[in-house]
Formats: sequence, structure tokens, C-alpha cells
Amino acid sequence: MRFPIGRLLPALVLTLALAGACAPQGKGRADCPAGKTCFHIGNGSEPISLDPHKVTGTWEHRILMDNMVGLTRDDDRGRAIPGMAERWETSPDGLVWTFYLRDATWSDGTPVTADDFVFSFRRILTPKTASEYASLLYVLKGALPINNGDAAPETLGVRALGPKVLEVTLEHPAPYLPQLAKHQTMMPVPKHRVEQLGDAWSKPDGYVSNGPYRITDWRLGDYVKAVKNPRYFDARNVCLDEIYYYPTNDAISAERQVKRGELDANTDIQSNRIARLRETMPGYVRTHTYLGVAYLAFNNNVPALKDARVRAALSMAIDREFITGKLMRGGQSPAYTFVPPGVSNARPATPPAWATWPLERRQAEAKRLLAAAGYGPERPLKIEIKHRNSADPSLIMPAIQADWRLVGVDARLAQNEVQIAYASYRVRDFEVADAAWIADYDDPMSFLYLMNSTTGAQNYGDYKNPAFDALLKRADQEPDAAVRAGILADAETTMLKDVPVAPIFFYVNKNLVSPQITGWVDNLQDHHPSKYLCKRKPAA
Repeated sequence: MRFPIGRLLPALVLTLALAGACAPQGKGRADCPAGKTCFHIGNGSEPISLDPHKVTGTWEHRILMDNMVGLTRDDDRGRAIPGMAERWETSPDGLVWTFYLRDATWSDGTPVTADDFVFSFRRILTPKTASEYASLLYVLKGALPINNGDAAPETLGVRALGPKVLEVTLEHPAPYLPQLAKHQTMMPVPKHRVEQLGDAWSKPDGYVSNGPYRITDWRLGDYVKAVKNPRYFDARNVCLDEIYYYPTNDAISAERQVKRGELDANTDIQSNRIARLRETMPGYVRTHTYLGVAYLAFNNNVPALKDARVRAALSMAIDREFITGKLMRGGQSPAYTFVPPGVSNARPATPPAWATWPLERRQAEAKRLLAAAGYGPERPLKIEIKHRNSADPSLIMPAIQADWRLVGVDARLAQNEVQIAYASYRVRDFEVADAAWIADYDDPMSFLYLMNSTTGAQNYGDYKNPAFDALLKRADQEPDAAVRAGILADAETTMLKDVPVAPIFFYVNKNLVSPQITGWVDNLQDHHPSKYLCKRKPAA
């Protein structure tokens, strides 16, 4: 089902307006209390919520990763290790998982129990919660009908066998479950606080966490603050005392703040500045292969875009080599498929035949396809690209606009703040959407499920193909990893032929990190839990 999140858009506009009005002007960084070690990080965008069931962005996950711990958690390289669960067992058919929880408490001293997880998994799937990420948990037995409103939450295949024993039953084998279990969708929320305060539990004055830190303040447009949680089960190995997460949509401005020492790190760099920054700020630039893809989504509700010839023409006319090699120059690679290279348990899909053609041939074919669809000099296709205002989209969208102009398409650009853009995509308020996807777990299904007809809000273009859905379902039931990889490659090839999206480039992660920060390990998922970080004292 499609979640009723259209109501969020006006509220979000008002929130961001208030954020701008309330933000302290010209302030560099919050003061660090005497004797404390503080970490100031540029976090990309303003969170829409601090509730793990209400958010979708990497910038929000970055905060939650420091404050909440699921059944598993990240190590310093982004790999899944035991979290609230000390160990687990799996039935021979891979369908029943039993997790044994450690002795741990919430930051208010209340024990973390299996009931917290049962409550949390039911909550995120309840239609009233309106979580657009609920579909990620359709792997749980009975999750889809609950999320559709066709079954009671109590029918979910999750139960507490005791205060410290959680049993999870799946719809199909999912060997990637330990990776998924560290994602925010499977983080627990404190049952006792949610029952007491409702959604207000996630505001700083009511926030209760089970992770290394506890959120204490959220100043809209300025920062979210978290302090060390002394009740965290591994608190003795946490170095940083306080963390400040700042919204930094302007990567160049944030770059200057890092250089001045106002920020210790920023989670993005404008790609075409990387080479220069390596010279002017030696030791600060951190880049690494990333499990992510940037793409354009075509809204299937727009009459012109219902025609596959139009979608194919728009995709083949984009000069991806120029965008990655000349404009961005940050190590990104052109994307003609959707699943990035390097994803585990994957086999490459077959890219479109035109992917190997010279640009001139692709442009000629794009013009032919547009003409066959009824568009040409006398009747040009007019289309709008809605895009995010972050560094790379702002850099490359004019290039795509120019590429389309060369094949006779009149494209308009509509720039939006990141949260506003994604809110528009979710309610289908766009024609062509600039989007990006970062793997929630290291498996091709983390990308391909976006196009499943049951996914809902995050299937921005409303792509529907029963053959594609059937292949994903078949892959879910296939126990042989190699055979499963082939089925998923076939599914991706099927989807690419339909052109619901135009992949543009595969990501690298790009961070600007002060050499004073220790413990930062570059990795595929770009996960850097603050638990593992520390800070050298500045030289005298």
C-alpha cells in the first residue's frame, strides 16, 4: 500500500522555515564543556525525526547509529557484529532465528527486553505509524498483510520466549538478516516510553536510548546534540563525551568550517573539489568505494513517460562519461545498471545494448525514438527534473539538461532542499526525480526491492511488472546462493529493459575528516559509529 505521508510535506516546509528563522546566525560551533571531548560533524541535512521508524535518510541513520542499538550493530568497518543480541541460532530451513539478548538497559535504567523488539517490529508495520521503510521488514512472517491493514499486528512472526530470548520467523530464508538487523528499521524503541508519551517519546526531553549516546537537544537549523550514555553496556570503551550533528547542505561552506576547525568532519565533498582539497588540506580527504547509485526516476503517472521509447531516449542521451570523468572527478563510475559493482551475492545484469555505443549514435537513436513517440522540432517534449540541492546533483543536473536539449527535449530544472525533494517523490509530485540509493544491507535485493510493486512510497515511479516481481519472489525462495544471484541478475535485466529509472553513476563515499580524529575507518557502507572515534589533543 501507499503510505499517507502527503501530510508531511506542508509540515516539513514549515519546519524548515522555522529552522532557518531560529538558527543562530554566524555561529561556528557549540561550546564544549571544560574537560570534555566533543565531536562536531557536518551531517548533510536536517533530520525529519529522531524516531527510527519515521526516517529514511543516511543523515538520520548517522544520528540513530550512535544512539540506538539493534539486535546487531556496526563494527568500525561497517560490518554486522552482535549488538543487543549476544548470539543467535538459525533453524535448518533458515526460517526461524532465535536471538539471545545481553543484559542491557535503556538510558533511564529500564531493562531492554525481547518485548521491546516485539513491540517495535509490530509498531513499524502498523499502518498508523506510516513508515515508508516498513517494506524492508516484509521478510518477517506476516508483515505485508499487517502493513496493508489486512491482519492484526499480533500475527507477526516475532515473539518473546522470555525477557532475553527473541524468536523471529521469516517468510523466506534471508542469510543477510544480521546485516539488516543493524538498520534503523530493526532498531528497538523503548516500549515503556512510547506507551507513556506516544510519538513525543522521540523529542529530546523524552528521548531514551540504548546506545553509546543519548540525544539531549535538537536546535532546528543548528544542531542535534548527544551525550555519552553511562548505562551503555560498553560505555568504558567510548571516548567522545558529546557529539553535535550539524545540517550542512552547502558542502563548500562546510569545507571552510572544517578548515577553520569549527567542524571536525563533514560527510560530503563537492566531487570536483576533491583533487584541490587533497593539495590544500592534506590528510583530510577520505574517499572509498560505496554501495550506492544515483539515478533518475521516471513518474509512470505522467502521460509522456508512460511510453518506454521516451524513457529509453532520455536515458541513452545522458553523457555519463562526461559527468563522472569531467564534471565530478571524484572516482565515481558511469552506471548503466542499477546494482553497483562490489555488492555481495551478486551477478552482473545485462546492461542496455546502447551502453557501448558512441554518444553520437546514442543521440541519433534517442531522436529517432522520440520522433516515433510523436515528439520533434514541431512538438518538443517538455519535462521537469526535480532535484536535490546537495553538492553533486546541483553540479550535474545542468549537464543532463544540456544533453537532453541536444536531442530536442526542453527540460526545466526545479531545485529543492533534500528533505522537500524526497517528500515530493514519495507523493509522486514530480515528472523526473533526481534520487540516490545507498544499500541498507550488502545484497542486490537491497537495491532491487525498490522496484517491487509492493514496495510503496520508495518505488517513486510506480514501476509495476509482474515478471520482475515473480523473479524477486523466486530469488527469495532459492537456497543456492549462486542460483539466487543469477535470478536476481535476470530480474535486474528485466527491469532495465523497461527503463523505469535511468542510472547515472555509482557512488564513492566522500568525507572530510580532521587528522585529529582517530578511529575513522573508510568502508563500503560509509558507516563510522562515533563509538569508535576519538580526538587527539591539538599541538601546543
